[in-house]
Amino acid sequence: MSKEQKERVELLQGTLDMLVLRTLVFGAAHGHQIAKYIQQTSEELLQVEHGSLYPALHRLEKKGLISAKWEKAGKELKREYKYYRLTAAGRKKLASEESKWRQMTEAIARILWPGEAES
Repeated sequence: MSKEQKERVELLQGTLDMLVLRTLVFGAAHGHQIAKYIQQTSEELLQVEHGSLYPALHRLEKKGLISAKWEKAGKELKREYKYYRLTAAGRKKLASEESKWRQMTEAIARILWPGEAES
């Protein structure tokens, strides 16, 4: 394992689910697009491995938070990709999770850097 790989941040399962839901707010995407979006948006800090991403996608689909459909893509429409879309239940869950995440990170920040939050 390279030094760069060791330095990457590992995501907790619930956090990955939230990031996937957030990514799908912008529209349907297949797995590779979701992983690339998270990687690029985090300025390469977060890397989602396929071994984590696809179980998360299946879990979210089973819970009814996303839906999936095979669609033809590419220039010649010869290849099919499984595109994932956020459902209404997924939007509601995302709003709830984002609120919890904000509360948690603010609480942790108050502990790590006391007095800075009041500035």
